[in-house]
Amino acid sequence: MNPAAAKQDAPLVIFDCDGVLVDSEPLSVRVLVEALRRRGVEMTEEEAYGHFLGKSLSTMKQILDEEYGFHTGPEFLEEMRLDLYALFKTDLQPISGIAETLDGLKALGFRTCVASSSQPERIRLSLTLTGIVDKLDPHLFSATMVKNGKPAPDLFLHAASEMGVLPENCIVIEDSPAGIEAGHRAGMAVFAFTGGSHAILPGHREKIEALSPERVFDVMTDLLHLVPQYKEGRRDAV
Repeated sequence: MNPAAAKQDAPLVIFDCDGVLVDSEPLSVRVLVEALRRRGVEMTEEEAYGHFLGKSLSTMKQILDEEYGFHTGPEFLEEMRLDLYALFKTDLQPISGIAETLDGLKALGFRTCVASSSQPERIRLSLTLTGIVDKLDPHLFSATMVKNGKPAPDLFLHAASEMGVLPENCIVIEDSPAGIEAGHRAGMAVFAFTGGSHAILPGHREKIEALSPERVFDVMTDLLHLVPQYKEGRRDAV
């Protein structure tokens, strides 16, 4: 097999960032809800999760404009960015077991990358603050790199293309309905992670399971046996 073909066949695990690599969703939602409230827009945290979990900044802006009549100008976005980054620097934590998992997958021969709805700056900051950026850099892909964010498949297909891997050889690790839909639309297997702080929201797991991901798990290190088992099962089925 030539090197290019071998690369296409090499298994790739694509990680979402927020809620999968770092436990950031509660912090992000808190900052957003408080910023909106200061401008007279009332939204509960549960509503914010329902609207925005796993989605890009451009999608958030569109929803706020169309459903709440609130235009997110540059001043609002900059204020929210500064508040969020300040909170990240004091409170952001990695998902438990993620460093061990990334090292273990590499040792097992699996390649990894990040495909996140967040801005590139935020992805890098999150991974740097939590001490795992060196395990994934430079393979950090953002929704800003494609036309359509999740639930469109564009970002995952872009990541696979940049990594030189066929979609059918990819496993997406996601925590949001939008991300699960995007992974499936990209023709990839999707493992749904329900171990982030936001996963305790009422009905969250039911929404996840209704989308039929290939696996649902809540302990990150379980990937060290779930990923090889799934890939072995796929080979046996061929």
